[in-house]
Amino acid sequence: MALLTLQNAQLAFGLAPLLNGADFAIESRERIGLIGRNGAGKSSLLKILAGTHSLDDGAIARQSGLRVSTVPQEPVFAGDATVFEAVSGGLQRVLDLRKAYDDEAVGNADAHVMADLQHEIDVLDGWTWESRVDATLSQLSLDPTIKVATLSGGLKKRVAIAQALVATPDILLLDEPTNHLDLAAIAWLEDLLKNFKGSAVIISHDRAFLDNVVTRIVELDRGKLRDYVGNYAAYETQKAAQLEFEATVNAKFDKFLAQEEVWIRKGVEARRTRNEGRVLRLEKLRDSRAQRRDVLGRVKLEITSGEKSGKIIAELTDVNKSFGSKTIVRDFTGTILRGDKVGLVGSNGIGKTTLLKLILGQLQPDSGKIRTGTNLQIAYFDQMRDALDEEATLGEFISPGSDWIEVGTKRTHVMTYLTDFLFTPERANAQVKMLSGGERNRLLLARHFAKEANVLVLDEPTNDLDIDTLELLEDKLANYDGTVFIVSHDRRFLDNVVTSCLVAEGDGLWREYEGGITDWQAQAKVMATMTSMGSNDDAEPLARGRERGRGEGAGATNQPSLIATPSPLTTPPNKTKLSFKEQRELDGLPSKIEALEKEQADLNALLADGKIFQSDAKRAAEASKRIGEIEELVLVAMERWEDLAAK
Repeated sequence: MALLTLQNAQLAFGLAPLLNGADFAIESRERIGLIGRNGAGKSSLLKILAGTHSLDDGAIARQSGLRVSTVPQEPVFAGDATVFEAVSGGLQRVLDLRKAYDDEAVGNADAHVMADLQHEIDVLDGWTWESRVDATLSQLSLDPTIKVATLSGGLKKRVAIAQALVATPDILLLDEPTNHLDLAAIAWLEDLLKNFKGSAVIISHDRAFLDNVVTRIVELDRGKLRDYVGNYAAYETQKAAQLEFEATVNAKFDKFLAQEEVWIRKGVEARRTRNEGRVLRLEKLRDSRAQRRDVLGRVKLEITSGEKSGKIIAELTDVNKSFGSKTIVRDFTGTILRGDKVGLVGSNGIGKTTLLKLILGQLQPDSGKIRTGTNLQIAYFDQMRDALDEEATLGEFISPGSDWIEVGTKRTHVMTYLTDFLFTPERANAQVKMLSGGERNRLLLARHFAKEANVLVLDEPTNDLDIDTLELLEDKLANYDGTVFIVSHDRRFLDNVVTSCLVAEGDGLWREYEGGITDWQAQAKVMATMTSMGSNDDAEPLARGRERGRGEGAGATNQPSLIATPSPLTTPPNKTKLSFKEQRELDGLPSKIEALEKEQADLNALLADGKIFQSDAKRAAEASKRIGEIEELVLVAMERWEDLAAK
């Protein structure tokens, strides 16, 4: 039997319904990932499940005695509360009952009242609530005496999780739980949820987290809740098939409706003899088409790189930086070149922002040398959104004092520009304070990417973004001509964007690794294996940083390669020389792949608006088939390129 069930749920704010006849059920021991576009209503649905908000219509059924706890996206605690006091707040009902019982006991005790209170406290296991709080704090490694206000964002999130868990809920609701958590804390949270004995509903944009934790994905899409069994990777496969089927069905429906519209507009003679039943059917078809809510478009995100910076962005030699007795950076040497995409990885408070300011010349080192590049145009994406003017309208925030905005060499009306970021003209006149967290992030993207910049600094850019926008941002950053610095704990995002990672390894030591998070972890594992085998001489080159001597002018340096000396475990196989025919084939493969991808893009553009399904169904079918063929051809060409390059 389901713990909680929604039937024909209706909920609306503004023009479009957030829930439109939605059905949903939570079974025992389920871990559900709730995903959907920003503003789709995910947080509102979580509040309905928690019982703090009501449906406009429909039914919600809960098992008797069901306990539900929520971990909000931005937890709020009393300013002077200790960790123990904050976590005890999760047992507020128990605390109120105990106080009432104690007050009754010292006054004119009523036997019936005392019995009722005692029974309810027994049911909630409220006589030993202090030990439950202590046990939870111990499980989550939290000091009960520390003031919550002094904690970092990650530790505050851990306190909020403890507050929810202490009530031993049957259903745990989490809204973006990985925001502000570092990689170690995210791994801890994954283990905690996998061992949690109740059910969980999790709103998250972190695809790696969803892959590792959830057993079912529920997507809130155009007012409906759709189920996909499995983790996020399984959802991606099922969703692609569903969208293809939906597009085919809609195209057939639209074609049939167009035929009926043609018939109803026939000449006078035909109208005199037409079948009234057919007229009624046409009216129903029109209603169905009007009620259909098509898939929302994707954000039209363009990044303007401005003028090129100098070849070298920054060159650091034996740099040291401390604050008091705490060493933030110790003997760091490295070079950042134009076009690098660097991820900064480390626990909260380790000094990622300090290192970034040193690299960009905004902070002076205690010792060592920093040479900053020329013509740097830097744009910051602020994690805490300090740049947002809460009282301004969206249009005023994007383009103060003007209805037009310059994006590169193109002049665009601010309403059109906001539409590209999925803000309707009606929303453009709303105040910033009315936006959800994800919409605020999208608005900041719109503002920053309207500026010309050849260096982007993105501080936790993935927080609150929906996954569609996140994937588009990945694509644009990967193809961005300028230099990118990213502070993030989103493993999939870093893997898909960065070319190297600067990793904090404690006591001010920073090491640079080629590739993303997965590559760093693999290289670190090799280093650990070598160290455990006593191969310190072989392991040392792995820890020095990547090769920077790229042979590109006088500015290039010749620092040791990341894997400068092959160890016995990593000796590469002997390479053979390519034949003349193979060399010609290898040289021609990039242009062949590019031509195939261009053809595929042209075909996708042809099918994008669906009109061709009405005007030339045969050509549409051929184009769809060709798109699939091109995917296979590109895959084969890329595999061949890898084989030849490996030789």
